[in-house]
Amino acid sequence: MAAHYDVLFIGSGQGANPLAKAFGKAGKKTAMIERSAVGGTCVNVGCTPTKTMIASGRAAYLARRGTEYGVEVGDVQINMEQVRQRKRDIVNQWHSGSVRGLDSAGVEVIMGEARFVGEKKVEVALNEGGSREVSADTVFVSAGDRPSRPKIPGLEKIDQARVLDSTSIMELGEVPTHLVVLGGGYIGLEFGQLFRRLGAKVTIIQTAKQLAPREDEDIAECLLDILKEDGITVHLSSTAQSISAASEPDLPFSIDIQTPSDKQSIPGSHILLATGRVPNTDSLNLPAAGIKTTPKGHVIVNDKLETSAPGVYALGDIHGGPAFTHTSYDDFRIIRSNLLSTSTTSTTLSMPTTSSSTSRVLAPYVMYTDPQLGHVGLHSRDLAGRKVKTASMPMSYVARAVETAEPRGMIKASVDAETGEILGFTCLGIEGGEIMSIVQTAMMGGLKWWDLEAAVWVHPTLAESLNNLWAYLK
Repeated sequence: MAAHYDVLFIGSGQGANPLAKAFGKAGKKTAMIERSAVGGTCVNVGCTPTKTMIASGRAAYLARRGTEYGVEVGDVQINMEQVRQRKRDIVNQWHSGSVRGLDSAGVEVIMGEARFVGEKKVEVALNEGGSREVSADTVFVSAGDRPSRPKIPGLEKIDQARVLDSTSIMELGEVPTHLVVLGGGYIGLEFGQLFRRLGAKVTIIQTAKQLAPREDEDIAECLLDILKEDGITVHLSSTAQSISAASEPDLPFSIDIQTPSDKQSIPGSHILLATGRVPNTDSLNLPAAGIKTTPKGHVIVNDKLETSAPGVYALGDIHGGPAFTHTSYDDFRIIRSNLLSTSTTSTTLSMPTTSSSTSRVLAPYVMYTDPQLGHVGLHSRDLAGRKVKTASMPMSYVARAVETAEPRGMIKASVDAETGEILGFTCLGIEGGEIMSIVQTAMMGGLKWWDLEAAVWVHPTLAESLNNLWAYLK
């Protein structure tokens, strides 16, 4: 007989963990199936470890720039094993907290690989060996996604220890001689700049005509200039044609690429595959549960995050929404609002009003390059047909940025020309994510651009830029 639960989670993460704890504390018999590490991508192989390592890269960057501040530090040496260990220690701290939180809420954690064998019935191949069946009244699928692997002739023939993805690159015990990055999106740019700062030669190969294709062209161009200044080589509108072995011990392979003007052969020591991610739906046997997916494999959900199978919901990256941790956490809030009333939870906090994914119109995010790229709201391509004004200002006009010797980047905002509504905002600059969050709060509160212009911001702060930006509206 299959063990039966009130609530069953397949996969953990930023949406699933707090929701499982909420159900557990509400007295529901709750179980969670996890095949690798409790906490999901963010805690174990995503936000937490990457931003920890990026902090090490920034320390190296500032140390090398010490003379600009009148500080002599000598030669900068990188201890990659210590960088890695610091990352592991912080990941373990957050992972352990996730485990303790589930345990204290009475959630049973089952370590193994899940696959549906019927409606709301799951078979688990246990990590310790053997298998068991479980079922539940309500099921949440939160199995996430994983790095995709492009098909490039010769890729399988080189040393696979040198073929990296966003997970394995963080376990390197040494700095690559030459890291070749395939992909100019957020993952490729963050890791590319990080390892350049740690001492690697870095080349980025991007198939699109610009880096970070989501961004406005002028923002992407400014970002490109920053990375070039950091010593990174970038090939735009270029594709990897093939990979072959080479005789150099430190550069054991070569990548042939097609650029807009010619063909080039790039020697490398390591290659980072940063060409996208795919949902972990292929092993779940979703048809057995009546769960439909998109052609790309993402679970189809309605605005309440319910799948085509009644009583089965999907959280996080697996349903194909914006692949951000904060979006996954918002999934938790939506489900909690709809399925758990205040009277059935042990918390005295008032429940959020958000009950539908259609309310997520602002969609803020930050790319943790240095400087950061923070954005909220609409992009230029979304504003066609509207009467808008746009302001752009270099960070070198911000006193605080100049005083800290961090003047790289730009700020950009688009507003409704008639109502003054702030439609979109980007800050590519020091602490760009924090500046963006101020504007996001203003947008949530319905403030107009002139409200920010008239505000009394402390001098000298980065927020003070919001006094001056609007003078450039046109």
